[in-house]
Amino acid sequence: MELSWINKLRIAAVGALGVIVLGLWAWPLAAPADPLSPVRAWSVSPLGTIALLVLAFGLGFVSYFLAWPHGREMGILAVPFGLTVWACRGGPMRVLTQACKQPSEREALAFSLWFEPFYWLLPVAAGFAGVLLAQHLRRALNATAGVGDAPERRDEGENLRTSGARAVLPSYLLSGLLALVAAVLLGQFFVGAFAQDVATSRNVTPTQPAVGQIIFAVMAAFAVAAFVVKKFGNLSYIWPIVGSAFLTVFAQALYWNSETVRQFAETQPATFFPHSALTILPIQFVALGTLGSILGYWIAVRYDWWREHESTA
Repeated sequence: MELSWINKLRIAAVGALGVIVLGLWAWPLAAPADPLSPVRAWSVSPLGTIALLVLAFGLGFVSYFLAWPHGREMGILAVPFGLTVWACRGGPMRVLTQACKQPSEREALAFSLWFEPFYWLLPVAAGFAGVLLAQHLRRALNATAGVGDAPERRDEGENLRTSGARAVLPSYLLSGLLALVAAVLLGQFFVGAFAQDVATSRNVTPTQPAVGQIIFAVMAAFAVAAFVVKKFGNLSYIWPIVGSAFLTVFAQALYWNSETVRQFAETQPATFFPHSALTILPIQFVALGTLGSILGYWIAVRYDWWREHESTA
């Protein structure tokens, strides 16, 4: 079950489309006034938000046909690839903390970050909706024309993703809730392990990691989470993707209470943080967490296939 060269080209084409259209061409929608500042949801105007959602929907729709017959699984990659460009093009979290010197300002900053991950989930969901609409239209057109739909009806994703269709809804939602909790816990633990960049002095307080380390840390953390969710819960990457939006809130609830905010504002440089997860922007969590979740899901699929076929050979 190796990834064929044609599928690698499909993934590359979808990723390139997302990078070019959303990451580069649509950059003015989210570009901060200060080029050194990070990309935030508050930088996008209401009209810009509508344009972003329409663009994400269109990207998903087009990417489905670009990656067909595997558009259902590959087409959803376009939007997170584009958002990743935004996440890495802007400044880091330390720019925000350096601008907030007083404890009250730090608390206001932390509160403003609570809702941003859910905002960035919207374009990811819009891209997914575009993929689903394209799939529905293609099947409807094939049914009207009397053409069979075998190439995609039997693809790996639909054959292997059986839990949602076969389970009773309450049981499935309960399993999904447990998977969401597990994804948040695993994501927080592995981000803390992979994104460490401690101070060079005796103080081991985490500082702002480099953007490359953030890319690796978030993608690897959610790849592990999605692998576990698929392997032990037989659930899709949707739950870890949603979980990526809760990591900012969860990390702040654990490590960024009022007393800690006051202590760090008064005794530590603005580039120091109580935990590595607090150094990562919401858009970085969602964009990279989405890519990592999809990667981890398919690694688990590949692992199950290997256990079933190759280990007995």
